[in-house]
Amino acid sequence: MITVPVDLGERSYPVLVGRGARHRLCEVLPAGAARAAVVTQGSIEVAVDAGVPQQTFTIDEGEGAKCLETVEDLCRRFSRFGLTRADVVVAVGGGVVTDTAGFAAAVYHRGVAVVHVPTTLLGQVDAAIGGKTGVNLPEGKNLVGAFWQPAAVLCDTEVLETLPPREYRSGLGEIAKYHFLDEPGRRDLADLPLDEKVARCVAIKAAVVSADEREGGRRATLNYGHTLAHALETVGRYDLRHGEAVAIGLCFAARLANRLGRIGDDRVKEHDRVVIGYGLPTAVPTGHDVDELLRVMARDKKALTGYTFVLDGPAGVEVVRDVPRAAVVATLAEVAA
Repeated sequence: MITVPVDLGERSYPVLVGRGARHRLCEVLPAGAARAAVVTQGSIEVAVDAGVPQQTFTIDEGEGAKCLETVEDLCRRFSRFGLTRADVVVAVGGGVVTDTAGFAAAVYHRGVAVVHVPTTLLGQVDAAIGGKTGVNLPEGKNLVGAFWQPAAVLCDTEVLETLPPREYRSGLGEIAKYHFLDEPGRRDLADLPLDEKVARCVAIKAAVVSADEREGGRRATLNYGHTLAHALETVGRYDLRHGEAVAIGLCFAARLANRLGRIGDDRVKEHDRVVIGYGLPTAVPTGHDVDELLRVMARDKKALTGYTFVLDGPAGVEVVRDVPRAAVVATLAEVAA
C-alpha cells in the first residue's frame, strides 16, 4: 500500500493507493462519526464497510446526475437518515459521485466530513483528490461548487480490473495530462506499474493543491487541456468521455501554444505521442460548431477577460489570458484536420 499525504496543515489527509485500499475505510473514518451516508450509483458493485451504522444513497447515472437537484435530494435524504455534522459521507464511485457527494457534504449542515472511495481510474488520479467539489449548470460544467477537502481518499486499484475498456481509457486522458505537469527528468509515467502510476499522479496533484488550495494561481494548471474538453462536453452532441475530451484538449492546447510562439514543433509532437500512446483521440470531432465552442470556452471558470487557456511554454504549463480569438479559431481548424 502506498500512502501519499496531501499537506494542508490541520486539514491534511492521506491518500491510500493499492489493492484492497477500500477495506481500510474504518481506519480513516473521522473520530466520533456515529453513522455514515454512503453515496453511490446503482451500477457500481463496490461494497464498503464503515464500521458504524450506514445507509446507502444512490444517485442517477451519467453526467446529468451532477446537478443541483441531486444535491438537494441527497441533503433531504441525509436529514431523514439523521445524519449530523459529526458524522461522515462516503462517496463510492467515479467523478460524478465524488464531485456531487462532496458538494452535498460541503453544504449539508455547512460541512460534514467526507471520505472518497473512487472506483474509476479518472477518479483515482484526479477527480477525488484536492477538495474541489461541484455540479454542472446547463451553461457549463462545474460552475457551482465548493472547496471541501476529504478526510481521506482510498484508491483501490483492485476495482479497476472490472472497468469497461473505454472507461479505463478515459482515466488515461488525465494521466496524459500529468506527463506535462511532472518534474523533468523523472521516470516516464507510462513505464510505471499501475499502483505507482496512480500514486505518482496523486503526488503531482497533491503538491499543486498544497501550494494553491483554492486555485489562486498554480492550481489552475491542473486544468491543462480542460478548456476545450469542457466545451466539447457542455455542447453534448459528441460521444466523448471526459478523458477522451481532455486528450483532444491537450493536443489543441499544444498547437495553440505553438501558434503563439510558446513551444516548438517537437513539443507538439510529444503531446501527440503521449496521447496516441494511450490510445486516445487527438482531433476535434467532425461536424463541430466553432462559434458554439467559442461561446462555451469564453464562459470557462478560469476566464476573467477574453479567452483564457492553460498552455505550455518556456516556464512550463501556466495560465495565459487574453488569447486572440483568431488564434483559437485557426487552432480549432488545425485540430479538426
